[in-house]
Amino acid sequence: MARPKDVLDLMRAKALGEPYDEDAYVARVRDAVIRCVREQADVGLDSVSDGEQGKIGHAVYVGDRLAGFERLPSGGSSSLFRAEERSFPEYYEEYFKVAMLGGAVAPLAPPTCTGPVAYVGHEALREDLHTLRAAVDALGDDWPGEAFMPAIAPSGAGENQYYASEEEYLFAVADALQTEYEAIVAAGFLLQIDDPFMTEIYGEPQVPIESRRRRAQIYVEAINHAVSNIPEEMIRFHTCYGINEGPRIHDIPFADIVDQVLRVKAQAYSFEAANPRHEHEYRVWDDGRLPDGKILLPGVITHSTNIVEHPELIAERIVRFADRVGRERVIAGADCGFASQASYKHEVHPTVVWEKFRALHEGARLATERLW
Repeated sequence: MARPKDVLDLMRAKALGEPYDEDAYVARVRDAVIRCVREQADVGLDSVSDGEQGKIGHAVYVGDRLAGFERLPSGGSSSLFRAEERSFPEYYEEYFKVAMLGGAVAPLAPPTCTGPVAYVGHEALREDLHTLRAAVDALGDDWPGEAFMPAIAPSGAGENQYYASEEEYLFAVADALQTEYEAIVAAGFLLQIDDPFMTEIYGEPQVPIESRRRRAQIYVEAINHAVSNIPEEMIRFHTCYGINEGPRIHDIPFADIVDQVLRVKAQAYSFEAANPRHEHEYRVWDDGRLPDGKILLPGVITHSTNIVEHPELIAERIVRFADRVGRERVIAGADCGFASQASYKHEVHPTVVWEKFRALHEGARLATERLW
C-alpha cells in the first residue's frame, strides 16, 4: 500500500545515507501501519496486513537484513522487462519516467551477494511484528481475526557473486530467511511469501525448457527448506509478473508454472487473475488439479488499471473459481500489491485503491449469496 509522503521523505533520507530523525521515522511508520490496518478493516477486508509501510520495496528491503550483500551497480532490467522494452521501447521510455522505478524514493537495484549470507535484521523484524500487533490490537472488536505479513522468497534476495552455484546460494539465503519466516508465524501472523521471480524464469525463451524447469524446482526447494518447520496452514504463497501497467505480451501463461506453484509448501496460493492478460486462465483449474486441503487466492481486482471493478464482475470472477474448486476453497484477493515499491508516484491512485477494496468486499458478499 502507498506510504504517506512524510514516511517517504524519511525513508529516502535513510536509504541515501542522509541525516534523518530515526525516532521520528519509527513513530511515523507505526502511525502509517495503524492507519493502513484500520482502513483495511473499515472497507471490510477479512485479512489485513501492515501494507509494507516500513519497507522500501517488497524485495530490496531484505538487503538491509542479510549480511553478505552490497549495493552494487545494477545489471539492468529483468528478463521480462527487457523483452517488453524491446517490443515497446517508446512506451517504456515514457512509462519509467512516471511509474514504478521512475518515482522510487531511492535507487532500487537489487543487492548483490559478495560474502557468506546471515540474517542480521532481528531489530527491524521485531519492530515490524510489534507494529502490526499494535495495529491489530487497536482494532479491538473490529479486527476480523486474521493478519498476514509478506516476506520475500529466497529467489528475491538479490544477485549472487559469491557462492559457487545458484543452488548453494539460494539455500544459504533460505537458511537466513528462515529466521524471518518463523518469527512471523511465532508472532501469530500468517506468512505470505512473495515470489514474482518464478514467472521470470519461464520468460527466458533462449534458455532450454529443461534448464528452466530445473531452476524453478530449485526455487521451490529453497522455499520449502526455509518453511520446513512451519505448519502449512500458516503459509500463503504469492506469485505475479513484476509489471503493473503495460502491454505485457511477454507474460508467460499461468498454466506453464502452476504445477511448480503447487509444489510450494503453502495452504493458499495467490496469483494474478483479474487483469486482461490473465483473466481467462481460471480454466487452468478445470482438471481438478488443486490438491485436497489447498485454497486459491485469485486476484479479482487488479493493480493494472485505475478503473474500479464492478462488484457484479468481481462476484462472477469469484464464482468461476468456486465452480471449479469448491466454494470453501476460494478467497477473493488482489492481483498484486498497489505500491510494491516506496514511491512518490502511483499507477493506481491511493484513493482509487480503497474504492477497489470496497468493491472487492461487495463482490465477495454477492458471490457468497449466490454460492450459499
